[in-house]
This record gives sequence, C-alpha cells and structure tokens, in this order.
Amino acid sequence: MLTVQKFGGSSLASEEKLRRAAALVRREIARDRSVAVVVSAMGDATDELLAMAYSLSSAPSGRELDALLSTGECASAALLAITLEEAGQSAASFTGWQSGIFTDEAHGDARILTLTASRLRAALSRGVVPVVSGFQGIDSAGDLTTLGRGGSDTTAVALAAALHADSCDIYTDVDGIYTADPRLVPSARLLAAADIRDMLRLSYAGAQVLHFRCLELALEKGVALTLRPAQNDGPGTRVALLPDAERPALAGLAGRGERVTLVGRASAEQQDALPEILRAAGIRVLDVGSGRDEAWASIPPDRCAAALRALHARFFED
Repeated sequence: MLTVQKFGGSSLASEEKLRRAAALVRREIARDRSVAVVVSAMGDATDELLAMAYSLSSAPSGRELDALLSTGECASAALLAITLEEAGQSAASFTGWQSGIFTDEAHGDARILTLTASRLRAALSRGVVPVVSGFQGIDSAGDLTTLGRGGSDTTAVALAAALHADSCDIYTDVDGIYTADPRLVPSARLLAAADIRDMLRLSYAGAQVLHFRCLELALEKGVALTLRPAQNDGPGTRVALLPDAERPALAGLAGRGERVTLVGRASAEQQDALPEILRAAGIRVLDVGSGRDEAWASIPPDRCAAALRALHARFFED
C-alpha cells in the first residue's frame, strides 16, 4: 500500500510543525504503508522571494523568477527529510526535475506533461521516503518551471497517479471542506465527503481550499483525495467521484467579487429562489442565472459575505 502525503506551507512553517509533519509520515509508515511526500514552501517564503525580486527589478524574467521561487519548496523538502532522518526514518529530498516532472514552457503557470518518477520508485523500494519539492518541474530546454497557484497540490495528484498510489492526503491548516467558507459563514458545516465535480465547480466559483487545476487533474486521472488537518487528528474530507446515491443534491456555496454561486446536482432548480432569499435579506440582486450543477446571483461586491450567510441559512441549515 502506498500513500502520497502533501503538506502545505502553513503546515511546515516552524520547527514544531516540521516535526508534526514528520510524525504524520511515520504514523502512516507504522500502519505498514509506503509513503511519498510532496511539500510546499514554508510559510510566506514564496511571497518574500517575490518581494525581493521585484525590489531589485520592475520586470524580472519568468525564467529567473521560476529559478528563484523553486528554491522555497527545495528548502522545505530538505528540512523535512532532515527531520525524518533525525527521527530514525530514512528519507531523501528530490527536486521536481529529479522526480521526473516534465512540463511545458509556460514560466509561472506551467502544465505537467509527464511524470516518470523512476528515482522515486527506486527510493521507495529501498524503504526511503522521497520528499518531493512541489510546484515545480523542468521543460524541454532544461529550464526550471513553476506550476502556478495550487501547484504543490497538483504535483501530489500527478505523483499519486504516476505511482498508482492507494491514497492521496492533502494536509492543510483547515479541518476539511465546509459547505461555505467558515470565515464568512460561521455556521458552515464540515463535510465528510464531497463529489469532485462539485468541488471543481466550487473552485471555479471562488472556493480556495483546492485549486481547480489540481481538481481537474484528479478527475482526469481518477485520483481520490482526502483533505486532512495537519494540526489535529480530525478525519478531514474525502473528495472523490461519488455515486449518484451518495452525491448530495446541494454541495456548497462560494463567492467571488459580485457573484455568489450555489453548487450541486439540484442547484439549477433553485435559480428562481435566489432573488427571493437575497432580497429578503436586504441584498440587491443585479442578475441571476444557472448552468449545469450550479445557480448564481450577481450582487454588489460588498454584500458577498451577507449573501453567502443568507443562502446558507436557507439551503444548509433548515
């Protein structure tokens, strides 16, 4: 059995958190599983590197920005490998290119074309945990590339597919996926499972837990994900292609700018209800519409949070 574990930057932002991540890796190994790990840059490392680059140049080249930004994930991978080794677990860090991640040439927003993973398979066969730098690869010219937003999650999905992993766990600083952003809707409910098609539509609509590119690849490759909290032992949320009998009629809400979106296989049926609910909450409705598995309303952008709360109270709290 093989598990791919991915740790986000906030889950690696201190020595204590690095040790917590190492403990989660070792716990999985204690369950008689092999583990491959993907990491993001620690904390705000990427933003700090970007700020430094733009303080030195108003227009740094995409090639050099990728060479710079890729170092954040490399540092995380090496530090987590060191932490694992100190705890008695053989581990080795691998850059994206050492892992066989080949991309197109779109600096800053590259797409993975192939992932050979031969060195990672060799490490796993020796009982070594490969710790892979997410968010990066190499193009046909031999230049470093980065994958854009959600790049480390995308790396984890691509690696799970290439290695035929039995599970892919995305560790983050939230407890899982909610029916709405709990920062905006305190009554939002944690979901035990979510359909990957619904999550993809929520991501398009503004939900930020999993990036749409990661979800697109997971749907294409048939990879099921579990979003897990790094800070506790909560069960998290499983994201997979659910049978219709298990897929909820309404999955969740998301907002971006002047649009709020209700997602789920029965959401289009609720299009006419949206203006009524929002106007009753004192929110001006500019437009409404629906598409496959979604219904949306346009509102003044400063009313987005209030609109999400009103819709959530109607559709998810009754």
